Amino acid sequence: MEINSEFVYTSLNESLKEITWQNIMLYATAISDHNPYYLDDERNEGIVAHPMFPVTLTLPIVENLGDYISEDSKQEFPYEVLMTVVHYSEHLQIHRLIRPNDFLRITGRIEAIIPHRAGTHVILGFRGFNRQNQPVFTEYIGGMLRGVECIGGEKGSENIPVIPVLDSTDSVLWESDLFVNPLQAHIYYGCVGPTLPFHISKEIAHQLGLPNIILQGVCTLALTVSKIIGEELDGDPSQVTEIACKFTSMVIPDSRIKIVVNHQIKNNEGCEYFFEVYNQKNRKAIREGYIKAK
Repeated sequence: MEINSEFVYTSLNESLKEITWQNIMLYATAISDHNPYYLDDERNEGIVAHPMFPVTLTLPIVENLGDYISEDSKQEFPYEVLMTVVHYSEHLQIHRLIRPNDFLRITGRIEAIIPHRAGTHVILGFRGFNRQNQPVFTEYIGGMLRGVECIGGEKGSENIPVIPVLDSTDSVLWESDLFVNPLQAHIYYGCVGPTLPFHISKEIAHQLGLPNIILQGVCTLALTVSKIIGEELDGDPSQVTEIACKFTSMVIPDSRIKIVVNHQIKNNEGCEYFFEVYNQKNRKAIREGYIKAK
């Protein structure tokens, strides 16, 4: 199979979503985060959504991409390559935290198509706006098309913001073990909404050659972000302005993961945190993890 890089800049149909307080609380439940910022609706400021919440609005678009490809590209787009995709990279810029009753308009397009030794890295760009047309979030979500050849060479990489990466991850600022509930993937699925079925069905997972059901990568990332918010930001999610990482190995529920914060950089603009997450086999499930805070 192959994909032509000429599909860079292909636009996606807009998506509209009204956010309820239930959506926000259920997301916190999905990642077992009891932070009152997400759950205590008697706070003077009310509740806000977890910084990772925008992925619940964009991943359904990614998983049903054929329904969102603009009309002028529908006939030519090679939909069969979507069967090979795995979530590979995530970069989320938070301009303001989402709140109950926000009505969001989400636009998207294919930002970049890049050859990779494992296939082709396709990056979609999403932008969320509120009723006042103010930016709420910007996301660059990368899918690896495994074994799919890129025709036409790399295109669009100049559109993708550069994320700081440590030269070495040998240093450790702090680390923390976290037990992944045996039902964590099912809880996430039930609270956030349907995702790919191999996350909850052992039968389907085995049919795909997976060892078991695997935890959603964005769930692993959200658990990690929550831990860092609690340890470094006094539990205040509004300080987070940017989150990024690459997903490189599987996390199996009913296992322990290790969150390692390698380094932090403080400057006049805030603080940057660099982290990794190791799975039950001590392999890097998340690498090149990055959080920027005010």
